[in-house]
Amino acid sequence: MVTRDSSDSPRRRIVEAAVELLENSGPDAVSTRAVAAAAGMQPPAIYRLFGDKEGLLEAVAEHGYAQFLERKRTELDVTPQDPVEELRRGWDMVVDFGVSRPELFAVMNRAAGRGSDAAHRAGLEILHGRVRRLAAGGWLRVDEELAAQIIQATGQGAVTTWHSTPADRRNPALLTVLRESMVAAVTRAEPAVPAAESGPAAAARALRAALPDDADVLSDAEQRLLREWLTRLAADGGAPHA
Repeated sequence: MVTRDSSDSPRRRIVEAAVELLENSGPDAVSTRAVAAAAGMQPPAIYRLFGDKEGLLEAVAEHGYAQFLERKRTELDVTPQDPVEELRRGWDMVVDFGVSRPELFAVMNRAAGRGSDAAHRAGLEILHGRVRRLAAGGWLRVDEELAAQIIQATGQGAVTTWHSTPADRRNPALLTVLRESMVAAVTRAEPAVPAAESGPAAAARALRAALPDDADVLSDAEQRLLREWLTRLAADGGAPHA
C-alpha cells in the first residue's frame, strides 16, 4: 500500500495512487478497487469524488498536465532568447516527458481532445506563445495555427514511434531527425524580419516587401489600402495618429 502524508486531501491521495499504479503496472492495473486500496480508502470514495473510472482517469490526466506545466514554467526561466532554439527546447521537453513516462503521457493525450482542464490550456498557451514569438521575429514559414499543429503532431508521433519500436532497435537519432524536420517545416532559414529589428515597423516592412504586385486574393482597392497601412506602420511603428 502507498503511504502518504495524512495532510493530503482524499482526492489527491487517490489521484497519486492511480498514477503510481498506472506507471508501475500499466493501465489494466488501474481499477477502482486497486486504486482505493493503494490510497488506503474504500471504493465508494472514488465514485463520490470522480463519478466513475473515466472521471478518475481525467483527473490523472490533469495531474500529469499540472506536473508537466510546472516543468515548462521552470524551463521558461532558462530558455534561450533565440526563438528557434526555444522551439527546439520546448519540443525536446515534450518528447522527453513522453519517452520517460509513457503510460501517463498516453492518458494525457487521450484527454487532450477535451481540453477542459486549466493545466492543459495553460500548456497550450505556452506553445502558442512560442509560435507567436517565432512569427513576430519573421521566422515562421507557415501560419501560426498550422505551426502549432505541426509541433504537436511531430512530438506526439515521435513518442508513439519510440515506444512502438522494440527496445533493441530504438535509435536516439530518430528523435533528433524528427525535431529538425519539424523545425525545417515550421521556420525559415533566415528571419524575414532582421534580427537587429523588432516590433510592428520591422514586421510591416518585411510584409510589404514580400507582397506580390498582383495578389489574386485581394482586390485592387484592398491592395492599395493594405500597402497604405503597411507603409504607415513601417514609418512609425504603428504609433496612433491624432
